[in-house]
Parts: sequence; structure tokens; C-alpha cells
Amino acid sequence: DEPSEGEKTELDQAQVEQRIKEYNSQINSNLFMSLNKDGSYTGFIKVQLKLVRPVSVPATKRVPSLQAGRPHPQGVKRRTSFYLPKGTVKHLHILSHTRASEVIDALLRKFTVIDNPRKFALFERSEKDEQVYLRKLGDDEQPLRLRLLAGPSEKVLSFVLKENETGEVNWDAFTLPELHNFLLILQREEEEHVRRLRHRYARCRQKMQEAL
Repeated sequence: DEPSEGEKTELDQAQVEQRIKEYNSQINSNLFMSLNKDGSYTGFIKVQLKLVRPVSVPATKRVPSLQAGRPHPQGVKRRTSFYLPKGTVKHLHILSHTRASEVIDALLRKFTVIDNPRKFALFERSEKDEQVYLRKLGDDEQPLRLRLLAGPSEKVLSFVLKENETGEVNWDAFTLPELHNFLLILQREEEEHVRRLRHRYARCRQKMQEAL
């Protein structure tokens, strides 16, 4: 959670213009940054979604509800939960003054996720000396500014959307479908752990029998 060097750096107009030129000369795509007349700039950031828990979206006829068959009281919104595929990546075109909290809102809208945005947090990820570092961005931090200061290298800086871990989980904040999914996750993890243990002991037993 230590502030990064980019967070502390202040640039004047000439420095911003020079950095944008350097940034655009280093990328191998058409995801350029552009300087606006008012001194702001626009560009693209790539966000990787690494979510462990399922997300909720409005229920449709093609996606059966976990509460299927039960009557829904009038005024209650139907929803369904699913897991976003591992490695899901999204490019967003944003402004230099776009805040981290606004990036989270935009990502949730892109995937029609109706969960509370406070359940999620945007992290900056960096690699240095074969170590990986993660830092949660504050709501008012500006991801495009950090991208410009760091340059286009994904090893120097990349963005990750994760669950907002604030300590003890408040299970009362989740819906019934979400809680059912969490129970399924626990069951699968337990079954996988038991399977690995059995395989490990079976291998040991086999080695002993071979030695005998």
C-alpha cells in the first residue's frame, strides 16, 4: 500500500506533452494517447479482471435463476450469478482526470454487473527483481496518469480489478444466489483438496510396496 513514485510526480504542460510523445513512440498498437486543448489528455488502459467470487447480472430467460420455480414478489429484481472467465481483459478509453472509482463503475457497466461497486477495488501491479507487487488505488487516483508516468510496459505497471478485501467478510451483504455459489466453491475446493491428499498418500503407499 505504499504510494508509488508515479503517484507523487507532478508534471507541467510541457512535460505532459513530451511524455505523451515518448509513450506513443513506444507502443506497438493504435492505442495512442492524445493531448487536448484544455491540457487534459485521453488514452487507453487495459484492466485484467481477477475475481474469485461470482458476479451478479440481471436474470434473463436464457440464464436460469438459482431460485427457478419460486415466485418472485412484485418489485423484487431478478438476478443471476456467474463467474467471469479467468484472464478476462478489457480496454477502456478514459480521460486523464478519470478516477479509479469511475473506472470500476465503467467496467461493471461493460459486463452489466449489478453488484455494489464498493465490493471491488482497482489495483496497480508491477514486477521488479522477480517479485510481484500489488497496491490498491485510492478512489480519487487517476489510472491514465499513472499509465503515462510508467510508460506502456505491462511489467512496470498494469491494472487489475479484484475483490475489495477490507478484512472480515460481511456475509449479510450478499444475496441468496451469491451465498449458494460460495457454498459450491467451498465444496469444490474441499473435494479438490481431498483428491490431492488421497493421490499423495496413494503414491507413497505405492513406493513403499515397490520397495518391499
